[in-house]
Amino acid sequence: MCDQHTHDNLDAMLARRGLTRRQFAAMGATTALVACAPAGKAAASDLDERDVAITTADGTADGFFVAPAKGPSPGVIMWPDVAGLRDAYKVMARRLAGAGYAVLVPNPYYRSAKAPILNSLSEWFEPEKQARLKPMMALVDGAATARDATAFATWLDQQSETDSKRGIGVCGYCMGGSHAVRSAAAVPERIKAACSFHGAQLVTGKPDSPNLLMAGTKAHFLFAIGRDDDAKMPEEKAVLRAAAATDRPVEAEVYPADHGWCTLDAPSYDKPQAEKAWGRMLATFEAAL
Repeated sequence: MCDQHTHDNLDAMLARRGLTRRQFAAMGATTALVACAPAGKAAASDLDERDVAITTADGTADGFFVAPAKGPSPGVIMWPDVAGLRDAYKVMARRLAGAGYAVLVPNPYYRSAKAPILNSLSEWFEPEKQARLKPMMALVDGAATARDATAFATWLDQQSETDSKRGIGVCGYCMGGSHAVRSAAAVPERIKAACSFHGAQLVTGKPDSPNLLMAGTKAHFLFAIGRDDDAKMPEEKAVLRAAAATDRPVEAEVYPADHGWCTLDAPSYDKPQAEKAWGRMLATFEAAL
């Protein structure tokens, strides 16, 4: 998981890409995004985007919303990884909007500060950045996530760009993977697909563990699991496959890539495997929404 990675992990991940830590830092977040980002199908002129403020039970959440200019389109909530809402997830959201979805990327740490809190995932490896972020993370527990998901789904349905007659999808990365499952459980009548990429805390052994919530949802599930996460919890994929109702499709696959590989600004970003996972997400949304 993200919080278990060390500087040694960072160096090993970068070495697989032929980079040192200094070279990666010198690239900067913007350069890294340009180098990694796949070409989208839609031009910027085909999309409408804006920063948004959403009223929740706990306050006002800031977020980023992007949708096809010619709508309405099915709504998707995109939960970012531990580093939160930033440029990498805006790029990813634009690409998903270009595929025909109205995409909301919330700031999960809105209770503490507006986004961006970190500018890239590589900043998470800096002790002072972790020290700042961890108290914010503690506020985003399962109950808070469920409240937020309800507010975000309601907000999406109220937007003219969203086709509220279609189901809502949700995708999440790292800690956002568990948020995706919790969202499907919180809003079962609206959320019809949940995709987790290198998800964290999916099987915890606690009474509110995300895997225990799956049977009460009405969603199709996709779990894309990193090889290093699988090595630590090899039983997790089988638990997830068995967790949903028998009529609910569940895909759980281990990818030959390391935790974080789907996020554009991650040191472990693996473009071929990220593209495969992206394609599986689109297939899941197409089948369920």
